[in-house]
Amino acid sequence: MGWIVTAFKWLVRIVVALVGLTLLTNCTMLGLNYASLEVDNKPDARPEITAATLAEWEAGRDGLIETFEEVVYGPWPEGQAVELVSRRMVDEELAGGRGTLEELVLRVGSGGGARSFHVALALPDAARPVPLIISQTFSSNCGAFPGAPLTAPDGSDCADYEGIPGFVETIFGEFIALVPIDQYFDHGYGYATWQAGELIPDRQGEAQAIMNAMAGEGVTAPTSALSGWGYGFSAIIDAIETDEAINRDQIAVMGHSRHAKSAMVAAIYDRRIAAVVSHQSGFGGAASSRSDTGETVERMIEGVRPFGVLNMEGYPHWFAPAFSDYAERTEDLPVDQHQFIALVAPTPMLLGNGRRDVWSDPNSTYRMAEAADRVYELYGTDGLDQAGMQDFNPAASLSYFLRPGGHSITQRDVDAFLAFLDAAMPQGDDVPGG
Repeated sequence: MGWIVTAFKWLVRIVVALVGLTLLTNCTMLGLNYASLEVDNKPDARPEITAATLAEWEAGRDGLIETFEEVVYGPWPEGQAVELVSRRMVDEELAGGRGTLEELVLRVGSGGGARSFHVALALPDAARPVPLIISQTFSSNCGAFPGAPLTAPDGSDCADYEGIPGFVETIFGEFIALVPIDQYFDHGYGYATWQAGELIPDRQGEAQAIMNAMAGEGVTAPTSALSGWGYGFSAIIDAIETDEAINRDQIAVMGHSRHAKSAMVAAIYDRRIAAVVSHQSGFGGAASSRSDTGETVERMIEGVRPFGVLNMEGYPHWFAPAFSDYAERTEDLPVDQHQFIALVAPTPMLLGNGRRDVWSDPNSTYRMAEAADRVYELYGTDGLDQAGMQDFNPAASLSYFLRPGGHSITQRDVDAFLAFLDAAMPQGDDVPGG
């Protein structure tokens, strides 16, 4: 009976800890409450975007980018060499013979600071060049295409891959790692996926050391992982741009959570990108840095330490060093994320959200999109063409999607991604979904 008593005591401790954690984080970390749908009673985005003409906006665009570089994202890694090291066929009968799967190895940088990473590239059989989605993933390519003889980040064979634990998929969604390639093929899309941590490790200290080593004469090194990861998207575009099977004018970037942030960074600098799916990007992405709902900039930078026992580290390496100086005084930031969204314009962008994902603050994300709408309209687009947070319009140039549920990638998300991409990159009536 002793073990039963011990187990019960531990169960009580766990329950108490979870309750305390819930209280300390306003329930948002655990997804136990809902994002408010009310936006009119919230603070206005500031600084206000006052450009009255497109010429006025574009005249100030470079200066605004420089400010974001100084205080949030650091510089774009200008001048880093990109080399396609190898390309091999992995599966000529992917998805029951509907397409192919290849593995590319890319190298970014030169000398001792060069970094290599693997890309899994799936292309449908088609009579014409296909649009391509480039996506960052939390899992290795082994998880994206289970069973395929791809290469794991450590150089081992994916045959040893044991799969994503079931509880991870339960929490973060069926498609947190797995690529539903049949669905993308149905709509005529190629799909490239890569693990951003191969390029720059997602670990404080190690990330900065790797980025510092990328410096060189005439070469700009990233000072934030988000900028470095964003450059990875551009490196892939460089590597496949001459591939005649791919429509170079229809290349979209996609990311979830931290990778949604880096997808937005990439789209600001690389205007070859034709569409962006930024899913649940949260703070440092599309959510207001001034917001005190959810994770907040302070928690993101400094971490969360409930009871002084649990230690959830922050992610200062995602950002430029100066951003940490604003962690506890975000009101002093000279910029906010509505301007970050506006810098992506006129590129079509989907901002995906989950109503229980209050940690990522869907409410301020919508308000930031509302404020950025002005710039999208200056470019002659329809901008944010919807009446509220639940009025999803996939055909809008700046589209906001809110579904039930938490921080995850589900079938409802994939449906929204495809509806948006079909509108942003039309392929014609002869393509499914086109």
